[in-house]
Amino acid sequence: MPDIQLPDGSHRQFPEPVTGLELARTIGSGLAKAAVAISVDGVLKDLSTVLDQDGAVAIITKDSPEGLEVIRHSTAHLMAQAVQSLYPGVQVTIGPVIENGFYYDFAAERSFTEEDLVAIERRMRELVKQNLAVEREVVSRDAAITRFEKMGEDYKVQIIRDIPAAEALSLYHQGDFVDLCRGPHVPSTGSLGVFKLQRVAGAYWRGDSRNPMLQRIYGTAWGSQKDLDAYLQQLAEAEKRDHRRIGTELELFSIQEDAGGGLVFWHPMGARIRRVIEDFWRSAHVEGGYELLFTPHIAHEQLWHTSGHKDFYAESMFDPMQDEGQPYQLKPMNCPFHILVYKDKLHSYRDLPLRWAELGTVYRHEMSGALHGLMRVRGFTQDDAHVFCRPDQIEAEIGAVLTLVQKILGTFGFDRYEINLSTRPDHSVGSDVIWETATHALRVALERAGLEYQVDEGGGAFYGPKIDLKIQDAIGRKWQCSTIQLDFNLPERFGMEYVAEDGTRQVPIMIHRAIFGSVERFFGVLIEHYEGKFPLWLAPVQVAVLPISEHFVAYADSVRATLAKLGLRVETDLRNEKIGYKIRAHTLRRVPYMLVVGEREQEAGTVALRDRNGQDLGSHSVAALGAALQKMVQERQNTLEWQG
Repeated sequence: MPDIQLPDGSHRQFPEPVTGLELARTIGSGLAKAAVAISVDGVLKDLSTVLDQDGAVAIITKDSPEGLEVIRHSTAHLMAQAVQSLYPGVQVTIGPVIENGFYYDFAAERSFTEEDLVAIERRMRELVKQNLAVEREVVSRDAAITRFEKMGEDYKVQIIRDIPAAEALSLYHQGDFVDLCRGPHVPSTGSLGVFKLQRVAGAYWRGDSRNPMLQRIYGTAWGSQKDLDAYLQQLAEAEKRDHRRIGTELELFSIQEDAGGGLVFWHPMGARIRRVIEDFWRSAHVEGGYELLFTPHIAHEQLWHTSGHKDFYAESMFDPMQDEGQPYQLKPMNCPFHILVYKDKLHSYRDLPLRWAELGTVYRHEMSGALHGLMRVRGFTQDDAHVFCRPDQIEAEIGAVLTLVQKILGTFGFDRYEINLSTRPDHSVGSDVIWETATHALRVALERAGLEYQVDEGGGAFYGPKIDLKIQDAIGRKWQCSTIQLDFNLPERFGMEYVAEDGTRQVPIMIHRAIFGSVERFFGVLIEHYEGKFPLWLAPVQVAVLPISEHFVAYADSVRATLAKLGLRVETDLRNEKIGYKIRAHTLRRVPYMLVVGEREQEAGTVALRDRNGQDLGSHSVAALGAALQKMVQERQNTLEWQG
């Protein structure tokens, strides 16, 4: 007689074993209809799982994060079934769930087309209508190999051969389709239907360019049509905000393929914005008690052996270069350089904490297929900082870092976050006491800052726990930017020490910390967040002075000079064009404010002010306007709401 405890603490007893679906029906028909899986003592299982022992059970519905994952995984199988029914001979490989959707890699003799996607999606909907039962079968490894060999699924056989021989495997059947999978899955294809296939891309088998190229089909799936429609609308809005297109239109940056992929060229307009961002970053850090460092771009290969990067990060590093027979490598990280500065002399406990920050350019070997505008590049500038402190200082230092993170991100208009606290993984270094102290310090700092967070059990780095922070942009997308990591490993590897109060030599705690993540990626996020319509304090051109004819060029230039003396970035449009043309041109350039000057303005010493949103903001004296704009810039105002 299984005694089942439900999430609300209540218990249900049954005279004989029941399935997860039967349990859901006893609670309510609506719940049973929305159910896609169950959780038994924290482990996700199929609804068909027989509950024959006591345990804690939760019904997983399609509108929960776990339920969405089940739906997306099941929809990936549905897509694979549709592909194989339409294109016999195509082999399936892997089909994981990803953020907001799924993909499946296929070995096909030809590339799939947009027309193929339409046909595949149509076939998927036919399979949904058939409401095929999804059934689980447990087999031995050898039996699975034999099964897939007969089916001609060579890639599946390779996957299975890499699984330990003693491990039993599960296969999932739906109609005449069978796939290797741990599950769980929805009970039938009729549980699916809210999906959309999105695009086709190439992908190497197991991510290795030496292996065959496969065809990867991406799709998305949701628990309701409303959620799918909202997501597709978000994608359409994201397309309008694509930083690569806007960056080209506004002449902010370029990726010059003649110089190699993944290397960013900052054009004058983009460089202006970058300088403003970096100047603000530096001033905020100096105010926060940091000293600024500048370190080299390369170092002897031995340094990267000492740091461990040659052991666990070699694939992301460029090959060494030779100088006088000695190997040097471009740096993928700034951390070892800051450690060397620390080790330049012996420190006392009174010296700690030491806070050092650097806008350091690093280089990483990314596959060409993974490069994406400013979001994934080979050379980028990390807004890196490291704090070296005593164990008893961790809590205060993390609190100070969180305060600085909120200040900097909030200045750019980001005040909505998703935060994860990642704890000790199975394989890690450092004593239990240090881990407990460090994790507690992170938790307390988050709670004192009033920040909601989720715990990612076992998700920390092997060298320490961490906080990861995702910002939410104007259309609801989340971007991983800020990270705060505690490190017990590198101080040990490099033999870092300080003299403690009792005269003994102790190893400091190292805090790794980035707020933007990288200047390039953060700049890309800003472009898309603002849709290129940067607030006044960031805009490369803040004000455009537009004379209505050549007769007022001298007056327009005097207005420009007056505003420029106040530190504003201002330009005069001297083209022999009609004023309507000029206004439209600078509106397309997303210039925040335009000052129209003609005979009336020249005689009165005023300007006619309008913003890029098309609002006529009236007539203003040059002095009053300049003072108002200067105040908006100094306050780093993030809207164009006129306060003059």
